[in-house]
Amino acid sequence: MNTSNNLSESLDPGDFHYDTTYEYDAGTGLSEKTIEYISKTKSEDSWLLAFRKKAYETFKALALPAALKNDNINFDNIRYYLSKGNESKRSWDEVPNEIKKTFHRLGIPEKERKYLAGVEAQFDSESAYSRIKDTLAKDGVIFVDSTTGLKNYPEIFKKFFGTVVPMTDNKFSALNSAVFSGGSFIYVPPGVKIKQPLQAYFRINAENFGQFERTLIIVDEGAELTYMEGCTAPKFETAALHAAVVEIIAKKNAKLQYITAQNWSNNVYNLVTKRGLAHENAEIKWIDCNIGSKKTIKYPCIILAEERAKGEILSMALASHNQLQDTGAKIIHRANSTTSNILSKSISIGTGLASYKGLVNISENASNCRNSTRCDSLLINQNSCTETCPTILVHGKKNHLQHEASISKIDEERLYYLQQRGIPAKQAISLIINGFVNDLINEFPLEYGIEIKRFIELEIDG
Repeated sequence: MNTSNNLSESLDPGDFHYDTTYEYDAGTGLSEKTIEYISKTKSEDSWLLAFRKKAYETFKALALPAALKNDNINFDNIRYYLSKGNESKRSWDEVPNEIKKTFHRLGIPEKERKYLAGVEAQFDSESAYSRIKDTLAKDGVIFVDSTTGLKNYPEIFKKFFGTVVPMTDNKFSALNSAVFSGGSFIYVPPGVKIKQPLQAYFRINAENFGQFERTLIIVDEGAELTYMEGCTAPKFETAALHAAVVEIIAKKNAKLQYITAQNWSNNVYNLVTKRGLAHENAEIKWIDCNIGSKKTIKYPCIILAEERAKGEILSMALASHNQLQDTGAKIIHRANSTTSNILSKSISIGTGLASYKGLVNISENASNCRNSTRCDSLLINQNSCTETCPTILVHGKKNHLQHEASISKIDEERLYYLQQRGIPAKQAISLIINGFVNDLINEFPLEYGIEIKRFIELEIDG
């Protein structure tokens, strides 16, 4: 095993690196040749190559988000496609050795055995392992990577692909549409209720790398699904880029819970577009934990498209020294009697900036809608910063909204009290932070909640 900059000695469980040789390598930089190489390697149909090229032109035409205008991201220094092979394995024994060692070290096979109904593990550009329980496969559940989804289930994939997040949505949805690879494709048939979660794990291993997974999830009428994703990368001196797109569709009476726990290293730009569409009486719930990265820009969105649809977004962001967590939530009420809830918790440490940007939009044709939004921020010291920028647009009639926000700092008396009882300062701060986010962490499955608390302790320790 080779490591970079004492990566093996890091306390962060994701901060390690194995040297890897790749069978497929698009080289450095972005051009039409890069896109043609990716499409040819994946043996794609001509319509998809045309889609990618159109997205590339859109990417070049769109401006960077305001939060990135001073960053000078050099897209020509990024490697856009690296793969050991573009076919997922159904047994860990078949996975290439250095990839298998990576995921064993991250504990993914153990989690699969203990409490998951299926796992997909992506290493750089492609899924290395993908499998669901046989009982779910017999029920007609599909859980594969996006490459396999396009090839084996085109009648479902093409129908929904790009319908919730168009390539024109923003600069990085266009970039993803041009070079996407990997990600999950899930279809849950009508009435099928999956009791255990499905999980995807996205791992960046290479330096100067860009990961652009594309996830598409369709939960059909009356079906239920909990989907979880985790993300890590080793720490390098050079920048890495993660620009995913997630599209989810919940049909009539369906329930979908999407859980994210990210712990990117502080050289990663995490620029993600996530959006869900809820049909009649459907429920979509995002639970989002953002720790690490150089900059994160992410606003999960739910469109309540039909009557009695429900949406909930629970998010936590921790901005450590020199980090920006530009996160938030968007909920759009398009139909009558739709309800939504937003709960945001942010912590700023050192010179970190946690920024909440929210949108609640009730259309002219919608009535009897309800929304509750709460944003709580905690500042750890004098240099920490936070900001809350909500946008509330109400056009219909007989709608009810409430918004509240609070900013607080570490209670010095409480900190003193804990230290007087023999608790070291860092541990005391960690306890206070865990108390601040405890109601949100309780929404995560137990195993994820324990991991998140550990990530928080590592940030405090750093």
